[in-house]
Amino acid sequence: VAIKKITPFDHSMFCLRTLREIKLLRYFNHENIIAILDIVKPESLEKFTEVYLIQELMETDMHRVIRTQDLSDDHCQYFIYQTLRALKAMHSANVLHRDLKPSNLLLNANCDLKVCDFGLARSANSSDEHSGFMTEYVATRWYRAPEIMLTFKEYTKAIDVWSVGCILAEM
Repeated sequence: VAIKKITPFDHSMFCLRTLREIKLLRYFNHENIIAILDIVKPESLEKFTEVYLIQELMETDMHRVIRTQDLSDDHCQYFIYQTLRALKAMHSANVLHRDLKPSNLLLNANCDLKVCDFGLARSANSSDEHSGFMTEYVATRWYRAPEIMLTFKEYTKAIDVWSVGCILAEM
């Protein structure tokens, strides 16, 4: 297993991101989306400065792999296939990841891929209480779709597809 330590909770924004990530990851049950196996909470509210998420162990991430070696066409196809499977599951649940990038694609020695880091994810439902409150501060710059920079209040699931295209180009 892997243990993800989430801290600090000095700002409400970090609390909301953590809560959002936990809620979304508990909802998904997909082989290409990282799973939460357990959550270790603090003993009391006074000691509530960190949370530990127990997750599946993945050995590396796509960022490290593409920086250290050339990928074959077969590897690229398999990794993109798995990324798109995860994206289909997310988008079918009306969830925008909003921060797809190589370092958020975890890999193991069997070339299994899992999408992680749902801290910036949001519902794509128009009835969602936060719809319309779409911030520009999403997606790492190099993977950010043009519509986020041009009309950041109105964007769709296409922003995640753009990010996958950028990842493919980088591979």
